[in-house]
Amino acid sequence: MAKIENLEKTYEPAQVEDRLYKQWMEKGYFHAVPDKGKKPYTIVIPPPNITGQLHMGHALDNTMQDILIRWKRMQGYCALWLPGTDHASIATEAKIVEAMAKEGITKEQTGREKFLERAWEWKRVYGGRIVEQLKKLGSSCDWERERFTMDEGMSAAVIEVFVRLYNKGLIYRGDRIINWCPKCRTSISDAEVEYEEKDGHFWHIKYPIKDSGDFIIIATTRPETMLGDTAVAVNPGDERYAGLVGKTVVLPLMDREIPIIADDYVDMEFGTGAVKITPAHDPNDFEVGLRHNLPQIRVMDGGAKMNEAAGRYAGMDRYEARKQIIKNLEELGLLLKIEGHTHNVGTCYRCKTVIEPILSRQWFVKMKPLAEPAIEAVKNGTIKFVPERFSKIYYNWMENIQDWCISRQLWWGHRIPAYYCRECGHMTVAREMPGVCPECGGSRIEQDPDTLDTWFSSALWPFSTLGWPEKTKDLEYFYPTDVLVTAYDIIFFWVARMIFSGLEHTGEAPFSHVFIHGIVRDAQGRKMSKSLGNGIDPLEVIGQYGTDALRFALTIGNSPGNDQRFSTEKIESGRNFANKIWNATRFVLMNFDEDVDFSKVNHSRLTAADKWILSRVNTLAAGVAENLESFELGIALQKIYEFIWEEF
Repeated sequence: MAKIENLEKTYEPAQVEDRLYKQWMEKGYFHAVPDKGKKPYTIVIPPPNITGQLHMGHALDNTMQDILIRWKRMQGYCALWLPGTDHASIATEAKIVEAMAKEGITKEQTGREKFLERAWEWKRVYGGRIVEQLKKLGSSCDWERERFTMDEGMSAAVIEVFVRLYNKGLIYRGDRIINWCPKCRTSISDAEVEYEEKDGHFWHIKYPIKDSGDFIIIATTRPETMLGDTAVAVNPGDERYAGLVGKTVVLPLMDREIPIIADDYVDMEFGTGAVKITPAHDPNDFEVGLRHNLPQIRVMDGGAKMNEAAGRYAGMDRYEARKQIIKNLEELGLLLKIEGHTHNVGTCYRCKTVIEPILSRQWFVKMKPLAEPAIEAVKNGTIKFVPERFSKIYYNWMENIQDWCISRQLWWGHRIPAYYCRECGHMTVAREMPGVCPECGGSRIEQDPDTLDTWFSSALWPFSTLGWPEKTKDLEYFYPTDVLVTAYDIIFFWVARMIFSGLEHTGEAPFSHVFIHGIVRDAQGRKMSKSLGNGIDPLEVIGQYGTDALRFALTIGNSPGNDQRFSTEKIESGRNFANKIWNATRFVLMNFDEDVDFSKVNHSRLTAADKWILSRVNTLAAGVAENLESFELGIALQKIYEFIWEEF
């Protein structure tokens, strides 16, 4: 029991919070050990990038997890909050390449081995920064169990999953359209594409019909890709073009004959009702091309420069080529008109370069067989979304899912466990590099240079962190986990992938609840961003007002799934609330002459006021527990706030 002389007259959060957290860590209060006498309760942290800096989204997400895990500890559960970080392949590699550029060297000059030495050193120096910031936030994670998506155990799990899926025919290597970043020089996932509304144009171009004086008009937003056209398509029900199907046009600037085909993909009401088909540069055109057995002509290289297939435009940047193509079409009288057009343009989330949909040989996961049981797990209630409305977003994505491109042209990450014989070309997918080629017996074996998408390893996070594929005591006791706390913007890319991965590799859903929160906006309701300059650094708030004040501001008024506004008034209210509790504690202790064990109460001496306040505490505890069960953390805090101020 604390004595009054131990409590300063003025509440100083920095002194109290740091001291308490140190005590908690030293006494091992956060460490969970399997205990058959207790029920387990598990949360795995959404692993922040090792390039990360604590921001308000992290602060909100981790505050909510901390509330839930501390509450379950108080209820007597063996509660594990498992922490860790993600290697963040593109982001980390970009940081290292940037640092090397300042030294005047490139990764190609150093070679893969030396580059990876730098990457691991970078991780050692900077990788723990966000972990220390999470501790500053008061996060009661079991830091003894901290994991990293490229640690030894995680790497073993990744290889095991890849080999298993490949052997089942669910992983394959093929040529398909992917998102390509010309600056990062790698394929990127849908999650790494950010769409920006930009002003552009529709160029209406006349394609001459062979052996006639007529033309068919197409409209395009990317004229530079017309060099790779292999057909013009119309809708089979479009009477305007019924007599042209089966004929050919002469592709302008390339003098290549291409067919006019009929396909239901074409929208008769959009544009001219006739569309250019470029199978190597558009995902929809790619599918049309497969249906009609069209050639696939790629006219750009990895740097978005026109290649040899682009003829006289070879060597030009894509936008330089666009200007020249428009100029040449005008000179030939084939440019009918130009219309203004506003559309969403995909950009790389890391470098903001406009991505290029492009045909590329990559590794893919067949998603339909994996998606079906994952959809059923939510439909039958095995997994519940909170709020439930977010399950509709999940269904929409999973029911229309495309095969997942998992290979990246990067060096930092899990290298694909595929091995090629340099003598006969035979490919072997295996857990370890084969000593000799099983086909020809040759010994010149080399590993696939590509690495796996970061999401591939993070999809395994709920079970790989507990020791899978080994049957560990931790895995047996703490898995499946109980709740995943995350924002709504990664439902598709991470949540869905964890669900189908858990079901496929463990036979169980990885968690029972997905608790979705919104994003933290500024006081005016705007999204926080560098460009607006309205971001708030959580560490600065903690330094000025204390951690509890920040956590209060993030929790009060919060409701599941909804965005919230963050303001100075909320922070000050949180600081005042913490200060009031401190002062109330001092007041109570001042009224006792000696140490009192408050766990032992003489009920015969209770006054009516004593009994009333105790009954109010019991009512409060029941109400708060009910709110926390339904993930109404904001309402729970509001009840505590009102009780302290208005009753206690």
